[in-house]
Amino acid sequence: MNISTPGRICFFGEHQDYLGLPVIAAAISRRIQIEGTKRADDRVLLHLPDLGQTEEFSLSETEQYGKQRDYFKSTINVLKRRGLRFSSGLEGTIRGNIPINSGTSSSSALIVSWAHFLDQLSDNPAHFSPKELGEIANAAEVLEFGEPGGMMDHYSTAIGQVIYLESTPAIQVEALTPILGTFVLGDSLEPKDTLGILARCRYGMEAVIDKVKNYDPSFSIFSTPARQVEEYRTLLSKDETALLKANLEDRDILREGKELLARPAGAGQQKTTDAHFGKLLYQHYLNLRDHKRTSTQKIERMMDAALASGALGGKINGSGGGGCMFVYAPTRAEEVAEAIEKVGGKSYIITVDEGTRREA
Repeated sequence: MNISTPGRICFFGEHQDYLGLPVIAAAISRRIQIEGTKRADDRVLLHLPDLGQTEEFSLSETEQYGKQRDYFKSTINVLKRRGLRFSSGLEGTIRGNIPINSGTSSSSALIVSWAHFLDQLSDNPAHFSPKELGEIANAAEVLEFGEPGGMMDHYSTAIGQVIYLESTPAIQVEALTPILGTFVLGDSLEPKDTLGILARCRYGMEAVIDKVKNYDPSFSIFSTPARQVEEYRTLLSKDETALLKANLEDRDILREGKELLARPAGAGQQKTTDAHFGKLLYQHYLNLRDHKRTSTQKIERMMDAALASGALGGKINGSGGGGCMFVYAPTRAEEVAEAIEKVGGKSYIITVDEGTRREA
């Protein structure tokens, strides 16, 4: 049995899903795969040569977590609660080419692959849909351990291609089918500052919203026009005002991006669409860089080099403070990738890809 699942990049809505706002994300052509089979005993043995690690436990031990993020066991437990049975152990090898700890959802892709693999090799396979596999992975990775996190990573890696995801008032997933060319993913090779960024972008923004709503009960992160921020300048600090305006602008950038990506491709319009798409990505990046402060000096050098070499636009990807950025480069991907490398990044030419799948 061989299962593979893609990583993902977020086009629009970065640092907004935890505010209840929608996101648009895309699966990418870098993947994690699990290849393996059943064992004659009840042991689970997983080889992770990319990390130089081995994971081993018995099926009778899954209820007892040995560490905080014991995802291999938690996925089995989530599946058991959904009715799957496992009378035989499993052995497999996990390999991948998704940058690790860089904001491209390598951990979520791994758990989706593992859930898919377990379903196929259970005593009574349920043949879960990609959407269901995303929900299972989210339960195993986030809910089981009471950690913060949305559904974007799990749905986008499981379903694949480009998705629009709403979480408020209810979860809604919509597949988008734009015609898109190549991207270049750039890894800064800098560790992410997830906790520091969240302290500002999430908790800081939640405090701003509370302050504004106490002053103006009609305020809504979903509908208040960005221009209305001017009315709150005496209430908020300069920093808080900028953060609020950036979030409202990013909400509107996503809406414009969704309309663009959902638009049927017309003859001779692809160049215009590409340019418009790149421009929106970069507008989102400027808000992330200047007001949410998720970029770094190195990522800025990578972005500048990519744009100077022909990229049409791009943004930092993931929580930020390090990790990856990406740019849209439908015509000059190799030149852009080389430019990113010259300023110290690690580059990968990628395309939008399908979701979790069973390989031949």
